[in-house]
Amino acid sequence: MTDDTLSRIAPSRRSVLRTGLGAAATLALGTPAVLAGPREVKISMQRSSVLFTVLKVKGTLAERLAPLGFTPSWHLFTSVIEPMSAGAVDIHADVADAVPIFTQSARAPLTFYARERGAPAAEAIIVPADSPIRTVADLKGRTVGVSRGSGSHYVLAAALKRAGLSFSDIKPAYLQAPEGAAAFEQGSLDAWSIWDPFLAFAQAKRPVRVVADATGLTSYHRYYLVNDSFVAAQPEVVATVYRALVEAGAWMRANPQEAVALLAPIWGDLPPAVVAAANSRRTYAVEPVDRAQLGEQQAIADVFYEAKLIPRRIDATDVPIWQAPVGRG
Repeated sequence: MTDDTLSRIAPSRRSVLRTGLGAAATLALGTPAVLAGPREVKISMQRSSVLFTVLKVKGTLAERLAPLGFTPSWHLFTSVIEPMSAGAVDIHADVADAVPIFTQSARAPLTFYARERGAPAAEAIIVPADSPIRTVADLKGRTVGVSRGSGSHYVLAAALKRAGLSFSDIKPAYLQAPEGAAAFEQGSLDAWSIWDPFLAFAQAKRPVRVVADATGLTSYHRYYLVNDSFVAAQPEVVATVYRALVEAGAWMRANPQEAVALLAPIWGDLPPAVVAAANSRRTYAVEPVDRAQLGEQQAIADVFYEAKLIPRRIDATDVPIWQAPVGRG
């Protein structure tokens, strides 16, 4: 480096004084002179976390969190109950209505902060189109795939109960959704209880018949949860995430073709019609959680307790609920 170069980059006396006064003022105010980088907000996702997928791909949430000094980091899980119970991330994937029953039973420190309005047709028990199984009663003695602790786990349990059967009357094969997809396609399962988009995937792979969906069993609301400690420390971050989810849901409903184009490559370059079918069965309408509307959660908890899927009876309405600030939701 030459002296000429040094003279060009060397600060003037005035700029040094200005910088020194600025640093002194910063120290006097008790703020570090060197600002730290943005803090991570750990967010979990599933394949069915459509609105979080939109916010990630479009970069919307990163943009909204930046002024608060935060940046999102995304963590994809096949099974979410364990990371939710362990507090492995800060803000959790939207989950089917049955999942919080398991986390609540495990006394996980989680707060409800939003829900997606119900879509019962987005969960179903399916069989190959040429199967002799026509009704839920026909599942007796059959091998039925299901993801333990999922909303479809409840749909299966409730459908069996309505048909006068129990889990002891079938051969449950507890498989995570990707494993269940492979097993169903290979013919290893007689039936499969599953949710979208995996339901749409299966319908695209081979002709199938819906034996029952969640209609009349549950509304299939999807709930959004956050760690108790995080929402207590960072309510504005949670408010920002909430508002972004509401807007993403509105965008999905207003722009169905653009939504299909965004999701198709992420879901393995599925035909647009398949993605559109999955989207058509979801409402994507994000709203606050109302304790008075948690009655279905109690029904799910009671069925799971009777089926010995949770170890104790719980009050499913006795959960922490965060509400969006008035006028900002």
